[in-house]
Amino acid sequence: MSDASDKIVIIDANPTSRAALEALLQGAGYDVRAFGAAREGLESVRHAECDLLILNATTFATEPGPPEHAALHAHEVIAAIRGSAAAADVRVILLVGPAADERAAALDLTADDALSHPFDPAELLARVRVQLRARRVDSQLLMRTRLAEEGQQVAQTAFQALAVTEKMTSDAFSLDRKLKIGVGAAFAVAVAMAGTYFLFARSAKKDVQRTNATITRLEHGIMNQQGMLAEVRRLRDAQNATDAIDGKDALQKHAADLRAEMANSADGKAAELQKQLDDTNTRLKRLEQEGDETDNFIAADVKSVCLLHVSVAFRNTQNNQRLRYAGLNPQGEPIQDSDGNPVLTLDGNGPEVKVDVFGTGFVVGAEGRIITNRHVAEPWWNNDELSDLTSQGFQAEISSIRAYFPGDPRAFHAEIDQISKDADLATMHVSMQGLKRPTLSIDSTKSATAPGQPVVLMGYATGLAAILARTDEMTAQQILKQSGGDVSQVLDALAQRDLIHPLITQGHIGDILADKIVFDAQTTSGGSGGPLFNQQGHVIGVTYAILKGFGGSNFGIPIRFSQPLLSNPIVHASN
Repeated sequence: MSDASDKIVIIDANPTSRAALEALLQGAGYDVRAFGAAREGLESVRHAECDLLILNATTFATEPGPPEHAALHAHEVIAAIRGSAAAADVRVILLVGPAADERAAALDLTADDALSHPFDPAELLARVRVQLRARRVDSQLLMRTRLAEEGQQVAQTAFQALAVTEKMTSDAFSLDRKLKIGVGAAFAVAVAMAGTYFLFARSAKKDVQRTNATITRLEHGIMNQQGMLAEVRRLRDAQNATDAIDGKDALQKHAADLRAEMANSADGKAAELQKQLDDTNTRLKRLEQEGDETDNFIAADVKSVCLLHVSVAFRNTQNNQRLRYAGLNPQGEPIQDSDGNPVLTLDGNGPEVKVDVFGTGFVVGAEGRIITNRHVAEPWWNNDELSDLTSQGFQAEISSIRAYFPGDPRAFHAEIDQISKDADLATMHVSMQGLKRPTLSIDSTKSATAPGQPVVLMGYATGLAAILARTDEMTAQQILKQSGGDVSQVLDALAQRDLIHPLITQGHIGDILADKIVFDAQTTSGGSGGPLFNQQGHVIGVTYAILKGFGGSNFGIPIRFSQPLLSNPIVHASN
């Protein structure tokens, strides 16, 4: 945010770029003076109480004559500023060419910052804000130092006034010694304050770098379209490969291959091949029977399983402001620093930093009550990276929750209802807007689950990328381009095309523990909160975790742990 008292001088010999810079900075609320000649600009810097100088090193010349390297001219102007007592604390941003060595040379010339042409206007404004904030902090420290010096002078004047007589002079020596001790203590305090400031500045810089790095790992709100398309293609290829090797077709092909091998094998191997064929036929028959039994409830229940899009924002705990990007580049992506991290700020009007979390929920009661996981409703729960942001002075909070149901083009607003204290479970209330969806049947009895029992799992595994992977390449590109990479707009486009449907996988229960069900039906991140059905079509658990590298790789929470949540009335958020 600009301060009306901030004064900026521009030195740019190019009239077009000078006018553009002047308009940009005046539009941001700064007091701006622009000059085409370096000498006039320097005079203004010295006499107009300038706070910041923006110097276009690619266009100006200090004196007429043979052209010289732009860095030489920049050196002359910056040296004149640093050598002036009235302007020594003026901050300097140098505009240079696109080469990295030009930016490095600019910083070597003692410029406070360097920015290459062509530059993004939002990035320039962000850098201006940073330099002006730094100058204000330096000015406060300088003021404290001057106060200490003035205190010493006042003390010395008082001492001299008291030393009028010989006796007073004698006493004054003692007083002078005490005053010197006091003044020395004042200087020690000033030095300590300066040291504290520099330590704070270094710590603050590290905190900003740490926050930027954390956001880089977490943030998906403003998607990189090329990166998303690459992930969509990878998932599409993986799905095609999985379809080719898994399921009933794969077992039928394996049985045919065994029969062909038996026809051409020696007698000694025929018995082993026959055993493999019998096992394959048994598995195939079992799969066909289970498939027939589950088809009856899948078609009806799938419409009650929704995709949840949870958007998480970050609020500074000291000033209560939301964390924002300093600006976006022409491609609609956050401006990045030299380390490739997004430039973040608590000021300005840039888009808020948001992390998009995907999960699954399913209807279990009237008024749109759904069950999901706690780590979906509160993504920062048991999340080390989001907890790391909390230690940096930022509180994660829900910005919005939107639910999408199969067969409906709308996004439905959702709110957190109840959070379990004993398990990774939560309930939400979805404003259904007249939409009717059946309530899924729940069976919390012990007899509802048994090791080896077949199960069906529904969920939105891998979230947005997996849904896009079900479309063709042209449709995926069109949706991403028209949405500008905004997650909510992508989801709206998918819903309007009736492309949001949960993945349905089948498997078997491997083990039943006191607080979890171990099963092998496939899922991954995004499938959290999905219902786990037994063969009778009753929900017996809620998916909450996967364990890579383990045969029975997925975990569900027994549905009985949701009973304390469902026994309470819906808690409506206050307006």
